[in-house]
Amino acid sequence: MKKSEREIINKELIEQIMANAQVCRLGLCKDNRPYIVPVNFGYDGARIYFHTAREGLKINYFAANNRVCFEVEQNVKIVPNADEACKWATYYSSVIGFGTVEEIVDPTGKIAALNQIMMHYSNKKWEFSGQAVAKTRLWGIVIEEMTGKQFQK
Repeated sequence: MKKSEREIINKELIEQIMANAQVCRLGLCKDNRPYIVPVNFGYDGARIYFHTAREGLKINYFAANNRVCFEVEQNVKIVPNADEACKWATYYSSVIGFGTVEEIVDPTGKIAALNQIMMHYSNKKWEFSGQAVAKTRLWGIVIEEMTGKQFQK
């Protein structure tokens, strides 16, 4: 990391950022063409879970290359400087990581993934109809590495 003073070494702080982030952005690549997409997500300490439509651009990218990058952030604040443009700052806490995406196809795994996503936003376990589970495509990113970075005053 270029600015090592901004690196987050504390694993608990990285976990806190993952727990508090509202959106996860996925970085994908197919045929040498990058694609970034925001998703709602759930996180269990080892995987990130999200859902997709039955078909679409993300799925085409996953089929071509299951290697992904992800990013989340919290506490983003622009800090202006009234006198000098180059003295503006952005405060933030972020996590960036890499892994492989895998589709979750068994009903029990799909229900667990859906609940992980819903727990992230509602702190509540939910019941899902068999029809909802059957029609929803769910995915898990097996996290291989992730790092944190922050700039706060």
